[in-house]
Amino acid sequence: MHFSFITLFPSLIEGYFSDSIMKRALDSGMISIDFCNPRDFTLDKHKKVDAPMVGGGAGMLLTPQPLVDAIRNEKRKCGDAHTILLTPVGKKFTHNDAVRLSKKAHIILVSGRYEGVDERVIESQIDEVFSIGDFILSGGELASLVLCDAIARNVKGVLGNEESLKEESFEEHLLEAPAFSKPDNFEDKSIISEFLKGNHSKITALKRELSLRKTQYFRPDLYKKVDKRHKNEK
Repeated sequence: MHFSFITLFPSLIEGYFSDSIMKRALDSGMISIDFCNPRDFTLDKHKKVDAPMVGGGAGMLLTPQPLVDAIRNEKRKCGDAHTILLTPVGKKFTHNDAVRLSKKAHIILVSGRYEGVDERVIESQIDEVFSIGDFILSGGELASLVLCDAIARNVKGVLGNEESLKEESFEEHLLEAPAFSKPDNFEDKSIISEFLKGNHSKITALKRELSLRKTQYFRPDLYKKVDKRHKNEK
């Protein structure tokens, strides 16, 4: 699977792939990445890629020509490219999106900057528009990395233990149950006793119950979906 990052600041992204799971995925060839800087495509003699918004408004906007030419350059590398723009005004990215997009051959991640991009770029070049949450970042690079990591770890072979994917949070709209490691007692806090008894059916049932309670407390929005589905199954 290939990821293309379109960004004015490639160095903000490159370092993430120098260690851990993403580095191993790169080294093994399970994923590949490249970078494309819109400044390399601008026709402006001063290498400008931004301009004031027509009709007024604070801040600058990425102009269409350099961005469109950069995207087209990446699309030529693979006929099956899927282009995503990261922006606070997009739909919220979810685990289901990550799983779905992991089946793509080539994903282009466009990092917004300044006050965003010219709407005509979105209309002509972008397949999906995503946000990673209801907050504002200085640019789309961090959001692009979030999507890349979430998608790539669902590519077959990227995770050393494929069973890990089966136990991921959000698969059933549930958060994962509390988890513990050795020692059994740490600073007078003990592991839940049932976890130590070796009865896997009871442990599984308890984890399910704890997962439900945790979801209800931290993510009532997700819990409503689980509760609604449970009622429909009755």
